[in-house]
Amino acid sequence: MKRLTALILTFGTCASLYAQDGDAKSFNIDGFIYTVAALSAIGVLCAVILYFVAQKFKVYEDPRIDAVEGVLPGANCGGCGCAGCRAFAETCVKKGDLSTLQCPVGGNAVMSQIADILGVKAATASPRVAVVRCNGSCTARPRTNRYDGAASCAIEAALYGGDTACQYGCLGHGDCVTACLFNAISINPDTGLPEVDDDACTACGACVKACPKRLIELRKKAPKNRKIYVACRNSDKGATARKACNVACIGCSKCLKACPHEAITVENFLAYIDSDKCKLCRKCVTECSTNSIRELNFPPRKVAVSDAATTPEKTAETVTDTI
Repeated sequence: MKRLTALILTFGTCASLYAQDGDAKSFNIDGFIYTVAALSAIGVLCAVILYFVAQKFKVYEDPRIDAVEGVLPGANCGGCGCAGCRAFAETCVKKGDLSTLQCPVGGNAVMSQIADILGVKAATASPRVAVVRCNGSCTARPRTNRYDGAASCAIEAALYGGDTACQYGCLGHGDCVTACLFNAISINPDTGLPEVDDDACTACGACVKACPKRLIELRKKAPKNRKIYVACRNSDKGATARKACNVACIGCSKCLKACPHEAITVENFLAYIDSDKCKLCRKCVTECSTNSIRELNFPPRKVAVSDAATTPEKTAETVTDTI
């Protein structure tokens, strides 16, 4: 466009250089030369001005940013706390210290490559996985009313406590499923609860932010995807919580007394198991009278004959949960 404009101005100027003398036309060569020289001088002057302005306001960008971005997975999930992979790369280069930085998708392998590029040492972090802390299925937590609004957990949670007596439980509309970029969460049609695929989960934290009930937590990933956790967030008193859900934690503290590793705390009538301290001994599971503590991906327990004869129902429930 600029070249076209200059060409039009040149032709216009040249056209004005024609001098009419009666019916004859003559071309003023001196005027043409002066016009071309003037335009050339203006162009050179503008180029010089633009050069100095560009040098004055030039923004230097460290070339290592591109190198760091090149090794990142490119998910742009925001699990690292930055707006995207590019922003995370800039943070790594500018900060120069990777002790507090971690890419949850790439893990320790990617952070090691970044450390090699920057010439620093990267901290090793334990892998994490998302866990849904609610076991209130349709049978354990019957509905008391019917929600007839937009199929969104965030909208329903903003309107009221939910369509069951437990105001802490999962609403089941799948906001976490929509937020997951890796297809690691799905809604179980039988229980109405979200389930996490441990192998597909990258612990980006998108589902954690999407859940309005704060039911999803990033916990330490154990070998063979084994996990023990309290699948309940109900902080009401025991009788009220049990009335709302058959598998609610009642805060009896039996698990707290049974844990030999001080991994369990009880606060506001609700038990919590610290995944960083838990040794997966499963002693707390057998002490829980409401089955609110779940054990997943463990082999079936070896049940003694006397125990099987005295507590057949408890044994059957435990074996079913472990499978």
